[in-house]
This record gives sequence, C-alpha cells and structure tokens, in this order.
Amino acid sequence: MAKKKVLVTGGAGFIGGNFVQYLVNKYPFYDIYNLDSLSYAGDLRKHYLIEKKENYHFIQADIIEREAIFSFFKKEKFEYVIHFAAESHVDRSISSPEKFVSTNVLGTLVLLDAAKQLGVKKFIHVSTDEVYGELNVDSTTFFTEETPLQPNNPYSASKASSDLLVRAYYKTFGLSINIIRCSNNYGPFQFPEKLIPLTISRVLNNEKVPVYGDGKNIRDWLHVRDHCTAIDLVLHQGVNGGVYNIGGHNEQTNLEVVKTIIQMLGKSEELIEFIADRLGHDKRYAIDPAMIEKLGWKPAYTFKTGITQTIHWYLNNKWWWEPIINGNTNFTFKSKYPLNKKLE
Repeated sequence: MAKKKVLVTGGAGFIGGNFVQYLVNKYPFYDIYNLDSLSYAGDLRKHYLIEKKENYHFIQADIIEREAIFSFFKKEKFEYVIHFAAESHVDRSISSPEKFVSTNVLGTLVLLDAAKQLGVKKFIHVSTDEVYGELNVDSTTFFTEETPLQPNNPYSASKASSDLLVRAYYKTFGLSINIIRCSNNYGPFQFPEKLIPLTISRVLNNEKVPVYGDGKNIRDWLHVRDHCTAIDLVLHQGVNGGVYNIGGHNEQTNLEVVKTIIQMLGKSEELIEFIADRLGHDKRYAIDPAMIEKLGWKPAYTFKTGITQTIHWYLNNKWWWEPIINGNTNFTFKSKYPLNKKLE
C-alpha cells in the first residue's frame, strides 16, 4: 500500500520545522516532503535528527515559482498540503512590504492553483490571529472565528489576503481547506529576531533587551508543540471549510515576558531598554479556542511550563542560535540534500 504523501511548505522555518519533525516521528507511514526556499529564517540544521529517516524528504524551492511548483505537484501527487511558508516578521514588513505580498499572497495563489488542478484532498493554510487587528484591554473580549478581518500592518494584511484567497478556492472551486489562525508561538528553534529568543540571547550575553513603547502590549502565548497537535487534529478531523483559532490561554504583556525570562536567568531588570514604539503596534491579541476544543484539543503547556522548557532548550542548544546572531553561516552541519539547486 502506497504511503500518503504530505507536503509541508516552509518546513525549514520555526513553526513549520517543528511540525515537520512532529509529523515525521508520529506518522512513519506518511511520506513527508519539506519544501522551503531557505531564506534568511530557513535552516535545515534543526532537522539533523530526521534527515536519515526514510519518510522525510527536502526540496528547495520558492512557492512563487509557478512552473516548478506545478511540475512538482504533478510528479508527487500529494494528498495533503500544510502551508506555513510566509514572510512573518512585522518590522520587516513595514520596511519592505513588497516581499510579503509576493510570498504570502502570490505564493499562496500558486499553491492553491496547483492543489485545485492536481487533486490535493486537503489544503491547510496556517495563518495568524493578527489578521483580526487588535482587541481592547478588556480581559473578557476574545477573537473568534467570526471576528471581522481588520489587519493593521503589511504583514497581517498579506496574511488576511491569503486567507481570503483560500476561502475563495473553497467556495468557488470546492477545494477542501481549513484555515488555522494561531496566537504568538514560542519554543525550540525560533529565529532569534523574535521577542522570546531575542530576550534569552541578549540576557545570556548581558546585553540590553529592547522593549517597544511601554511594554504593555498583550499577547496570547502558544507553545509551538501545542500548535502542532492542533494542526494535526484539524488535518485529520477538521470540518471542510472550517476556520480554527488556536490559542494558549496564556495572556502576557511583552514586559511581563521579558521580566520573567530575566528573573529565571538570574539577571537584572536594568537590562531592559524601552525604545520607540513600532508603527501600527496592536495593543492586545487574545483567542477563544472553543471551536478547536470541540474537536478534543487542549494545550498541554501553561506559560510557566512552556517558558521554562524553552529557556532550558536555548541554554542547551547554543550550537543552533549562536551562529545565527553572530552572523556566521559557515555551519558544520551538511545536509544530504543538494542546496541552491532549482526545483525542476
């Protein structure tokens, strides 16, 4: 019996990379294909433990390369596509929005066209709670799947645009889809420009930790492993066409997150440096995960257990993040897959 073929786009990134490892280890009877362009945030060193597994495959390609993507889909005949590939850093979207529209919107369109024409049975689009805009600080208000999309920065606008394309392909063409909107993820292998790994690395090096504005912006923090289990559940049990919000019920201000890390590492809060606020900085995100909970999902991590695990991981895995922050790309790990080779 042939193995089911599963394509994960953006599987060399943070969330996609964790999901690839999760799938490869949980489903040895699936063939997992990791497609990634290996941009600045893509890194295959995280997959050194799974590279030798027979059910793992890597392909370097950019999702906006229509001809190559279609050829690849025709060759492999994927049953499932889980689409993570995206430009995702808000600050970068403010300075260079064009790249975000190209990858997040046009790249998603290419994948949708390939999935529609070549018989993909389910297309999972991984989005973000940022597409909803911002909430007030009232702790009784939450984003639901019915909350209108009101993105406030170029990154979230590009993700909202791709969400609407995915919905349109379900409504117009009958493509089987699910859209997942998650809260802020954290955990192993997160690129060091993000708040939690940035804070950990700066504190360990006794460097100033930048905090936007007054640091009172609130986010709902979700451990990446909990996100992986939720996606897995939606992949196999999600209602066709359904949108699922994935949140951790772990609301923290940015300042609280930074202070927690500083305290756990035994350093001084004098390392905190308040800087000018980000343009269009949303005050609060918070998710009502009732819909995914109806499928039986619950987060395994509280913020306390999750941040403890994450700090320990960064302490024990400096081999991964120190070369990145030092600008050293001469990694000792060599992938068995040919890199910088165009997908044909």
